[in-house]
Amino acid sequence: MKRSRSYEAKVALLEQEKVHPLAEAIELLKRTATAKFPETAETAIKLGINPAQHQVRGTCPLPHGTGKSVRVLVFARGEKVREAEAAGADYAGGEDLAEKIQKEGWLEFDRVVATPDMMSVVGKLGKILGPRGLMPSPKTNTVTMDVGATVRELKAGMIEFRAERTGIVHAIFGKASFEAEKLQENLVALVRAVIERKPEGTRGRYIQRVSISSTMGPGIRVDEADLLAAAQKKG
Repeated sequence: MKRSRSYEAKVALLEQEKVHPLAEAIELLKRTATAKFPETAETAIKLGINPAQHQVRGTCPLPHGTGKSVRVLVFARGEKVREAEAAGADYAGGEDLAEKIQKEGWLEFDRVVATPDMMSVVGKLGKILGPRGLMPSPKTNTVTMDVGATVRELKAGMIEFRAERTGIVHAIFGKASFEAEKLQENLVALVRAVIERKPEGTRGRYIQRVSISSTMGPGIRVDEADLLAAAQKKG
């Protein structure tokens, strides 16, 4: 694949296959984020699991958010609609919203929350929401009666993650323009959340490889031992 001069210049800043301490890796990510648009900070975490046997999936409230506004849709009835709206939901309702999605192809939202009694309605939208990663699930705390708390968390920067068929978790952890310390704290929080969802019976090294990058930047290998030590610290 032919790379641009800009990309090659970024790669030149890195030593091939070098493993960087956490703080140094974050600084390199910021230095290689030179696009003309606000780049996202992304990570790829390779897990020592058998994806056919183990599923790693969950949510993580990033301490400093994602740097982007999140449009939240809540499926609920009665008082729960008012609770969702008070918490900052962009849209809240029931069958009317489901019909709008089905008939008009309306998808102007980023996350979906539903109360358990609304899943019979939401379930009919599976073919539309599922492929886009928008289907609410108890595993990600997006099927809940506590819609107010969930909406506030999503608005504050709670992200969802899951291991793909390759055993790799791809997730964002902020904007490259964030202060280095904030990016570091967000990444540590994400890794801690992934560790907390380690499947029972997993043997060997669980976190095998971690790399980070900006949207248009090259991958930067992070020292897993340094990152895990930070994740294991309390407070």
